[in-house]
Amino acid sequence: MATILGSVMTSHVPAIGGAIAKQRQAEPYWKPFFDGYPPVHAWLGRVQPDVAVVFFQDHGLNFFLDKLPTFAVGAAAEYRNADEGWGIPTLKPIKGDPALSWHIIEALIGDEFDITTCQEMKVDHALTLPLALLWPGGGDWPVRVVPITINHVQHPLPSPKRSYALGESVGRAIRSWDSDARVLVMGTGGLSHQLDGERAGFINKPFDLMCMDALVSDPRKLTRYSAMDLVREAGAQGTELMAWIAARAALPGHVTKVHSNYHIPISNTAAGLLVLENDAAALSKAA
Repeated sequence: MATILGSVMTSHVPAIGGAIAKQRQAEPYWKPFFDGYPPVHAWLGRVQPDVAVVFFQDHGLNFFLDKLPTFAVGAAAEYRNADEGWGIPTLKPIKGDPALSWHIIEALIGDEFDITTCQEMKVDHALTLPLALLWPGGGDWPVRVVPITINHVQHPLPSPKRSYALGESVGRAIRSWDSDARVLVMGTGGLSHQLDGERAGFINKPFDLMCMDALVSDPRKLTRYSAMDLVREAGAQGTELMAWIAARAALPGHVTKVHSNYHIPISNTAAGLLVLENDAAALSKAA
């Protein structure tokens, strides 16, 4: 059966793409952010995933307010990047894994999730920038990708509890997949931020740090919040935390925190990074 190695959760702010393109990683504004990633590169070099299942938010590239699914799963052989309006460089196409995609889709339907299946899907900065942070160099990604979008835009939003259940279902599906693939689960977005309205620029560091701690040791704690609780505590766009919650829920049992980083601000956003290793996978490898 396939093995879930662990999870990487990271922010996906569009300005990151501009900083990479203009080679600003060492500038004082950006250095504390980019300095968080070398330990991730080292861990990925050690565990060497074959596939990345990525929970993220589509920013209008595939879906808009007139048609916006709560959950959607990509089932394509290839995913192309497009500029959704931020002026950041378009990155190379990313290989999909249709076999795992359809296995996950069947499992989610079996668990009574009403999902949208996308046999064609473009991917925006919410997926490409995390890949660029994890595997610098501009493309030729070493992993195949299964993209899963969660609606963080149009109310009513799914709850953290429902997002957790989604992640649990995806995790079960991965572990039941008849393959020797090594799978990384990713959650991208956030942490606290609000880009518009009276609270534009809102950041809640204590709440962010509490969430990062809970994701390690007590992730179900976060399911006690409603979607509107997250808006209040983390800002209108801070609901992207639900992608992190889903990614963590895919990891069964205990995890070990490999690395974390937290830095503010990056373009009015609290930028978080968390790497968790699946203890069950580590024990299996040792055996």
